[in-house]
Order: sequence, then structure tokens, then C-alpha cells
Amino acid sequence: MAARTIILPLLVITIAASLSWVSSSTPEAASAFVKKTISSYKIVIFSKSYCPYCRKAKNVFKELKQVPHVVELDQREDGSDIQDALRDIVGRRTVPQVFINEKHIGGSDDTVEAYESGELAKLLGIDVEDEQEL
Repeated sequence: MAARTIILPLLVITIAASLSWVSSSTPEAASAFVKKTISSYKIVIFSKSYCPYCRKAKNVFKELKQVPHVVELDQREDGSDIQDALRDIVGRRTVPQVFINEKHIGGSDDTVEAYESGELAKLLGIDVEDEQEL
């Protein structure tokens, strides 16, 4: 019985350690994910679901009737690693980070500014009439 008492907790610790190794992300994997995602979609927003600035950036694309690919970092185990990779790639770890056709637009204020100036529509190749103030 004593051996069982010792072996069972060791088995649980071993399994937990191996699962954490499998699910952990490396900086290289996070960087590869960011680059692959940016190159795979026309519009990408790295976001957090509860962030008001992220909602503002997403609303810009709703106004333009465009559907971005959104990566909600707070809903991913590797979200922090992805933010670190964004810092290494674009120099910012904050969210949102917006990309169009692999070009880094920036955060919420940058996105709204590009929308209001017409630059966003130009990058997307769309005509926008009667732009509304966000």
C-alpha cells in the first residue's frame, strides 16, 4: 500500500509535466505562427476579447464590410508567446495589432486614422462612400 501511495503521485506529476511540455510554445513556434497567419489572410487582427481598443479596431472593418481573421490571444494558451513574437516582429507587444496584405498597420489609433484618411480602403482595394465617424 505504501508503494502505491508513492507511485501514484509520481505518475500524476510525470503525466502533468509531459503534458505541459507538449502544450508549451517556443519563441520560434510563436514567431512562425504569427508570420504564417499574416501571410495567410488579407486582414489579421491580433486581439484580446475583452479589450475596448481591439473592439474599436474590429469595428473599423465592420464599417468597411470586411471580415478580418482575428486571433484572440486571451483565449489561447500560447497568447503570451504570440505577444512576445509580435514585439520581436513589429516592436509592439500591445493589442490590437492589425495587418493588411502582410503590411503592419499598427494598433487601434493607427487603424482608425488609416480608416479616416482613406488609406485603409485603398490598401483593401475598396471604394468607400459616406465614411462614418467612429
